[in-house]
Amino acid sequence: MAKARAAKAARDDAPRLSLKNLPIGESGLRIILLVIAGAIGIAAAGYVAIGLNGLRAEPIGVNLVDERAALATRLAGILRKAGDELEQRSNDRYFLADVAAGEFEEAAQRLGSGWDKVVGTSVEAARVEATVASAGDDADYTRLALVAAASVSGEIESAPLGSRGSLHVGIARRIDQDGRPIAVAVAELPMSVLTDHIRSLSIGGALIELKVGQEILFTYGNEALRPTATPLAVPDSPFALNLAMPKSMTGTSPLASVGIGAALAVLAVMVAGFARRVTLETPDFGVPTFAETLAAEAAEAAAQKAESAPRPAAKKEEAAKSSLRVDRSIFRAYDIRGVVGKSLDTGIAKLIGQAIGSTLREQGLREIVVGRDGRLSGPDLSKALIEGLRSTGCDVVDIGLAPTPVVYFASYQLGTGSCVAVTGSHNPPDYNGFKIVLGGETLSGDAITALYERISENRLHSDQPGGLQEQAMGRDYVDRISSDVQLERRMKVVVDCGNGVAGAVAPEVLEAIGAAADGLYCEVDGEFPNHHPDPSDPHNLADLITSVKRTGAELGLAFDGDGDRLGVVTRSGKIIYPDRVLMLFAQDVLSRNPGAAVIYDVKCTGHLSGQILRHGGSPIMWKTGHSLIKAKMRETAAELAGEMSGHFFFKERWYGFDDGIYAAARLLEILATDDRDPDEIFAELPDSVSTPELKVEMEEGEHYAFMERFREKARFEGAKVFTIDGVRADWSDGWGLVRCSNTTPCLVLRFDGDSEQALARIQETYREQLLAVDPKLKLPF
Repeated sequence: MAKARAAKAARDDAPRLSLKNLPIGESGLRIILLVIAGAIGIAAAGYVAIGLNGLRAEPIGVNLVDERAALATRLAGILRKAGDELEQRSNDRYFLADVAAGEFEEAAQRLGSGWDKVVGTSVEAARVEATVASAGDDADYTRLALVAAASVSGEIESAPLGSRGSLHVGIARRIDQDGRPIAVAVAELPMSVLTDHIRSLSIGGALIELKVGQEILFTYGNEALRPTATPLAVPDSPFALNLAMPKSMTGTSPLASVGIGAALAVLAVMVAGFARRVTLETPDFGVPTFAETLAAEAAEAAAQKAESAPRPAAKKEEAAKSSLRVDRSIFRAYDIRGVVGKSLDTGIAKLIGQAIGSTLREQGLREIVVGRDGRLSGPDLSKALIEGLRSTGCDVVDIGLAPTPVVYFASYQLGTGSCVAVTGSHNPPDYNGFKIVLGGETLSGDAITALYERISENRLHSDQPGGLQEQAMGRDYVDRISSDVQLERRMKVVVDCGNGVAGAVAPEVLEAIGAAADGLYCEVDGEFPNHHPDPSDPHNLADLITSVKRTGAELGLAFDGDGDRLGVVTRSGKIIYPDRVLMLFAQDVLSRNPGAAVIYDVKCTGHLSGQILRHGGSPIMWKTGHSLIKAKMRETAAELAGEMSGHFFFKERWYGFDDGIYAAARLLEILATDDRDPDEIFAELPDSVSTPELKVEMEEGEHYAFMERFREKARFEGAKVFTIDGVRADWSDGWGLVRCSNTTPCLVLRFDGDSEQALARIQETYREQLLAVDPKLKLPF
């Protein structure tokens, strides 16, 4: 007790801080100092926590590198053992007798009899044509791809089979008789034969994943580390192991973080102790103190805010005005697009920016890239969009004039994962719009509509204005492509950019990879004075064909208004339609990624599926639309996709977005490995008699109503009908399609036949069905 009283007396006798002539209360200053001490204490705790986490994570990381290598070897041994077992069982004389007799079901039962852990066996025809013919709507393309790969290679092949949630490990081996392949034996094992070994590891806060290509089959650990993961191949298999390990977020060593935290903690204690000793002798000035003034101002501001706060009815009225200003029709299936001065202006662009920024903030994100094409309305719309984005607290990186693929690229290069390209794509000069990616996902369908609903309901966030940074990305884009693609021989090409924004980058990319590129209409001009920048229309390729013939170039390359689509013509003047270009891309990609999925849209030739299967891939037909295709690629982990419009999507060696300029580089890379003229190379690919995209112009919204009636009434005898996007009818000798464009108000038609007679018959069948719905329809065929 005596010691306690002495300590108290010492504190009472200690000198106290006395600050005269300051209009602030003692309690006010004490509170300020305690707040400062608290902030320093929080920072100290953060540094200590980061350091301790780092100390815990680092020893694990060192061991995991070796552990992963040992695991990859172990998994390879499991697959090899399964392959050896399959080979031994498929060499059984009774099994071979069943196969030779065509008794595939009996052979499959014999193959799996007594085989521990196998969950299924089958015997499939070795001929790729047979697998294609037997493939229906519900076909298991992962199995077809594995069968095709084993049939072609003659080696034991492995691959994941099934879909997410019911994945197996497939092992396949070709069965030959008298020197010719007659069947493929397939065995399926549970995925747990691999994943159980991954689960057995002690990984702390790290991440290990099993993958094939870009598809993640199994995840173990902290998924937040995925962007930093690096792969390691499982030997002699298509599988790989991703590994990512936690790092210190401060960029300092863990011990340094702990030291900084301890120093800050000491400082926090000193400031808190100082606050307790503060006293003020405050003279009476006859006026309110600073603290009293602050309190009075706060009370007055609160009263004014309550007075001016809009009533619920007023909020609804404000929301109704916003929805009246914004035309719902510009929110399309896979982007936003309208006519400048009519359905789109700077005010609407700002609202769209607020809606995008609000959505971004709700996702816990705040950084976004913005770029624009060469249209005259681009600068003003881009400025308004950025203003709306920043009003929600988002930080914007403005890359200025840039092709849409460069905008996508910048979102990866700068690590934002989000971007908006201000572009009208291939539409007329008075159009403009927005292609939107948030958190790595290209918005489409309901996500686009949700932006309109957010505006109409006035659910727009407001915050301190976010930052704005201007940064050109063209050089980075050129360097990234040229560091990966270099031609084996110099090729002379003509590049027609149609005065679109691709002219600012595409010629430089092609020169950088080793081509000799002659530019045609590469000056960026938003009026498009020479021809419309849409390579899907053969009329727009006339000047390119003439220039290729005149200059003696091997190839002509054409881009649309924002550079995400590619058109191709050869020295002979032949237009190589994108579905046939996709055949060449698929052959190349599948040579390195057997079993990979390749997606194509409903407008592509029927020859594509057989060509993909023949080279060991999994063909998937899907809806037209760049955002819809990208979503399907993520769902299926496809390595490649393409559309008849000229959009090409490479996941292998690239980022999976549609990029006409990068596609041109990959095309030249393939062609440069062959000394033959490109005309000869393309001549080897399956071909047919086909039309380009044919369009029937309509009023806005009328085309959707027509398609509803057509889908109900149309009947195609003897054809297999697909309705995933429009109405496509496939006969044995060709096919036809009619669907709604989602970018302009029109119907889009295409026809393909094995002969002129087949093409004419299919066109006439569609003509009858279309006119039966609307006899006044003006058809372009």
